[in-house]
Amino acid sequence: MTESPSPLTMLFSRHTRRRTFIAGLGSTAAWPVVARAQQFNRIRRIGVVVPAAADDPEYQARVGAFLQGLALLGWTIGRNVSIDTHWATANAAEIRKHAAELATLPPDIIMASGGSIVGPLLQATRTVPIVFASVADPIGAGFVDSLARPGGNATGFLFGDYSLSGKWLELLKQIAPGVTQVAVFRDPANTSGTGQFGAIQAVALSLRVEVKAVDTRDTGEIERAVAAFARTPNGGLIVTAAPWAQFHRDLIITLAAKHRLPAVYGFRSFIVAGGLISYGPNVYDQFRLAAGYVDRIIKGEKPADLPVQAPNKYDLIINLKTAKELGLTIPETLLATADEVIQ
Repeated sequence: MTESPSPLTMLFSRHTRRRTFIAGLGSTAAWPVVARAQQFNRIRRIGVVVPAAADDPEYQARVGAFLQGLALLGWTIGRNVSIDTHWATANAAEIRKHAAELATLPPDIIMASGGSIVGPLLQATRTVPIVFASVADPIGAGFVDSLARPGGNATGFLFGDYSLSGKWLELLKQIAPGVTQVAVFRDPANTSGTGQFGAIQAVALSLRVEVKAVDTRDTGEIERAVAAFARTPNGGLIVTAAPWAQFHRDLIITLAAKHRLPAVYGFRSFIVAGGLISYGPNVYDQFRLAAGYVDRIIKGEKPADLPVQAPNKYDLIINLKTAKELGLTIPETLLATADEVIQ
């Protein structure tokens, strides 16, 4: 006859089964936590696309500002993030090629510099998040539904509204009052070029200046256009903000000096390289701020809900040495308000 277990044995057995059951529950409950931790700690992949060659010092500085912003937020290359930088040049075909390559990988998020990059990226993907910097008109270009509620997979930071372009003409008249004819150089492939020219036209009449749009795409066109315009008396130049201008900035500055044409630009890099005067946002700040949006999106926020931000400050940069070479006297009031004066 089988001996019945003692009450003590039965109590011990029930207690053991209960502990095993609870331990099993704890183990099962821990799996989602572990999985979430592993997902959060994995190396995130960020694609960066810029419309420049890899040896361009200006864009190296912009990308550097973006990486600095990431580092301040705790992202370290090789530990929790990898950066895949695409130097797409200013060539439209190359930009489309790099955009398509990134879309097929794809990275966790893409940081894009300028509208010439954002357009092809959005044609290639409507799912990978995109953060952009220095875009002039993201609504007009169809990148976002509105500044407050972008609505899609892209958001970022504005170069500035079109009224900024009218300020360029006002500055040109302040430093060169005798100017009555102004050539506005723009890229016909860039949708913002039309809007920038329109804003310049809007203030030209009150300043008694005749403005002319000059569409240029390559070195030969730029050289011929400047040489032809230089034959016009009392002339000056405005170079609109676009990647093509950055790509050809040394040539444009050299031609302006050769033909003794006062010129206004949108980026500080032109003035450091010998240009006369620039007025525009600090693009390095924009790239650092873009790192903040990348950080927030990686951690779960959606581009559609992050507003496109406008610059809260514009910098006025003057090259006094270039002004003297052109025989121009910069008004003291303008010098007093300049954010930087290069001697």
